[in-house]
Amino acid sequence: MRLAVVSDAWRPQVNGVVHTIAKVTGILAERGHRVEVFGPERFSTIPCPTYPEIRLVVGAKTGLRRFLAEFQPDAMHIVTEGPLGWAARRICLERGWPFTTSYHTRFPEYVHARAHVPLSWTYALLRRFHAPASGMLVVTESIRAELQRRGFRNIKPWSRGIEIDKFGIRSEAQDLDPRPIWLYAGRVAVEKNIEAFLALDLPGTKWVVGGGPQLAPLRRRYPAVRFFGSVEHRELAFRYAQADCFVFPSRTDTFGNVMVEALASGLPVAAYPVPGPIDVITHPVLGRLDEDLRAACLAAVSLPDPAARRAYAATTYTWQGCADQFLANLAPMPNRQPEDLGVAGLQATRGG
Repeated sequence: MRLAVVSDAWRPQVNGVVHTIAKVTGILAERGHRVEVFGPERFSTIPCPTYPEIRLVVGAKTGLRRFLAEFQPDAMHIVTEGPLGWAARRICLERGWPFTTSYHTRFPEYVHARAHVPLSWTYALLRRFHAPASGMLVVTESIRAELQRRGFRNIKPWSRGIEIDKFGIRSEAQDLDPRPIWLYAGRVAVEKNIEAFLALDLPGTKWVVGGGPQLAPLRRRYPAVRFFGSVEHRELAFRYAQADCFVFPSRTDTFGNVMVEALASGLPVAAYPVPGPIDVITHPVLGRLDEDLRAACLAAVSLPDPAARRAYAATTYTWQGCADQFLANLAPMPNRQPEDLGVAGLQATRGG
């Protein structure tokens, strides 16, 4: 199979979307498929307003049409609703190509947090974007239900994975900082609601791992917090392993890969009872959800059995299973059959 994946989020960006696409396309390539990711690095770009680390493609359609004509894909997947995503959608509609899309980001909530655009306006735009797709892939049941209430249709499940061997449970305490150590890892941006965590009156020490547009102002505002910025994976795994509780203050994520990474490290999770956390923290041993985030933190940090949390992450979230779901939901081009995509044995996994 020749699979074209079009995404406005791609390397060198570091986020859950990029990590997911990289893992899944890598697995498919290992299985013998030819996969091309068409990201912003192939085009002229400008910095995204309020988030210059993200580059937006300018004049995507002409170049993308040429790339796709040369590649001749057997299936198309559009990852994002940005300039590249819209260009790919227009090309598919012009040529009568079926395509799938995915919903990784609660974009309306992000836009509302940054620019106060009414949610109804942005959701209407997203409904238009995803409506022609053969399938719209979403990561959790709660997001699926929410989107269905908002008028989205043809939604398909697409879970996530964890590289369990890259994370380890702390075997012995080290006197790094006063305990307990409360950890947040992820983008440091307004939509992540990090100040809801940083402002909490908690004993011990708060750690923040990750970069983003809010890093500098938050460092100034919270001098007692240790900010590590963007780090390599080895240091990230070390920070997980040395922490006592993972705090996930976001109310706008569709999933939250970092929660699964925390569980793989044996950490309990404290979060709000919103989509994402309610889909991941499904058993009492995994963490606590509460509208009072401080109460969730204080209840979660004392939870026993880190080995049970690691085992849950290892058995529930696998990248091979994630790749299987993705492959099963692809739509073949005209004159191609599902077996041409290498998914004949996977069709039973399709969701309605």
